[in-house]
Amino acid sequence: MYVAVKGGERAIEASWRLLDKARRGDTTIAELGVAQIREQLRLAVARVMTEGSVYDEDLAALAIKQAAGDLVEAIFLLRAYRTTLPRFGYTQPVDSEAMVVERRISATFKDVPGGQVLGPTYDYTQRLLDFALLADGDDDALRSDVAAAARKMAQPSQHEAMPRVVSLLDKEGLIEQEAPDADFTEPGDLSREPLSFPADRSTRLQNLARGDEGFLLAMGYATQRGYAHSHPFAGEIRFGSVAVEMELDELGEAVEIGDIEITECQMINQFAGSKDIAPTFTQGYGLAFGHSERKAMAMALVDRALRAEELGESIGSPTQDIEFMLSHSDNVEASGFVQHLKLPHYVDFQAELELIRKLRARHAADGAAGHHGGSSDSNADDTGEQEQAA
Repeated sequence: MYVAVKGGERAIEASWRLLDKARRGDTTIAELGVAQIREQLRLAVARVMTEGSVYDEDLAALAIKQAAGDLVEAIFLLRAYRTTLPRFGYTQPVDSEAMVVERRISATFKDVPGGQVLGPTYDYTQRLLDFALLADGDDDALRSDVAAAARKMAQPSQHEAMPRVVSLLDKEGLIEQEAPDADFTEPGDLSREPLSFPADRSTRLQNLARGDEGFLLAMGYATQRGYAHSHPFAGEIRFGSVAVEMELDELGEAVEIGDIEITECQMINQFAGSKDIAPTFTQGYGLAFGHSERKAMAMALVDRALRAEELGESIGSPTQDIEFMLSHSDNVEASGFVQHLKLPHYVDFQAELELIRKLRARHAADGAAGHHGGSSDSNADDTGEQEQAA
């Protein structure tokens, strides 16, 4: 707090009131509701839920409204609220292969079991501003199109489980088998335990899931430009809803407690093999809440790059450095460390200021002494030359 400023507490309270006013904006315009944010800014809501580690669309929308659209601040708010929530227990691992698919594509095989399902995506749109969206009110034609799309998505074929694309490679033994090790232990919980090194893959995936999308996107892009031994193919990207189950002691069995929407990505990468392992494909994995394809893809790219040591590959890039990547991916921690520079540092700066003044004074004194000494030497040299001439 700016307690060093005269009237600091009153100034802070006034700042809060100004913040509320700035967030509300022009009061002649209808206020943006949480339900509107949840339904119409769904991609922003998905990011806040993912990086805030809380699957709750209403809370994420509330955080976005409170943060005036600053998603990093909204993520911070949601994480802070998360720390107040009790822990009732742990759910069973979700079965993403049994996902009720809304979108599912593969860049490795044209014809895949279950087919390619384009679903809602910007991939095939022209990046042109749609000025029709400036018009207020509902569009009957739009509502009709949305209803028709919803009916189509509800067809039974979309509810059938779609096997993973990588299973096609698995049948020929062309891709690594992913199974728990013999010494497998329960994964830790980064929301309750601080990050420490060395970090196993489950910890890394948790960190990347909570990591800043922009940072992961940049690092994933770097792996594609040669800053890692990464030659990826998008094996499969799928988005839809999955059942969440929890085992209840009273019943002695797992029961379904609800559904959540997730985006999952499996990247397929080359691997040269070793003396013990034949050449094969390896995987990078990404998963995020809601419709978050860019985040899941970037996460999968980085996950694969961070497996370099495990796969016996040389490490020559920051994108393969586990400590570097995990320590700098969290936007809440990064934001706090950067923004703390706005807080008063009067005492620290005065110490630096005094040090600089002393160093400048010493520098000036040394310069003056050196200049005086140089003039004496020059005069002495001239006298010696005159004596030799005589």
